[in-house]
Amino acid sequence: MKLIKLDAIDSTNDFLKSMSSQDELDNFTVVTAENQTKGKGQMGAKWNSEKGKNLIMSILVKDFLFDNQEVFNLSIVVSLAVLETLKSLNIPDLCIKWPNDIMSYNKKIGGILIENTLKSDGRIVSVVGIGLNINQTNFDELPRGSSLAVISGKTFNINNLTLLIAEKIQEKTALWETSSSVFWEDYFNSLFRKGIPTPFKNLQDKNFMGIIQGVSEQGKLQVLLEDDSIAEYEIKEIQMLY
Repeated sequence: MKLIKLDAIDSTNDFLKSMSSQDELDNFTVVTAENQTKGKGQMGAKWNSEKGKNLIMSILVKDFLFDNQEVFNLSIVVSLAVLETLKSLNIPDLCIKWPNDIMSYNKKIGGILIENTLKSDGRIVSVVGIGLNINQTNFDELPRGSSLAVISGKTFNINNLTLLIAEKIQEKTALWETSSSVFWEDYFNSLFRKGIPTPFKNLQDKNFMGIIQGVSEQGKLQVLLEDDSIAEYEIKEIQMLY
């Protein structure tokens, strides 16, 4: 596993994407940064982090996805890899807020952004960006945010956590072919507010109640509506109000 450490960068995902387009990088190459000036979340949302306090990493994943219809499989692998790593550190009440936000006690402690590139030979190359709040304790501007330090009262070695997560991702991608059904079940069982009546808002700013039933193979959220129908939503088509 190749590890590239940077002091400051606009975006570790952009840096790794640029490198992967120019060189034949090793699979599971990891890029980390002390500070990221243009961190990204889902659908272009910004993600900010206190310098040196949090985990900022991107990891290259090749030879895992072979079909555009299967891209959500990688989201499952990465979400579970992060969750299992944090469980090993005794972080309590962990779950995944669809599609891949990491939660503890109803607070967001991390997020994942996966960007896929289709190569001319048909291969899909993925850059997986992971941001985890580790030792930051000030969340005045992020009332729904928290960190491992706030939740556990301890400080953590960020470099060790980076390697643990990268190794867990590598392990789970290798096991996917024989364990995919187990991973899907683990992901579903880890979903935030699964089976609980929850208020949502759609693209038309209309509020409605629904109950999360699951996630489709393409990664769409399946919600049971008040008329007993089940609707499927893409990322950003629906907002959970909690």
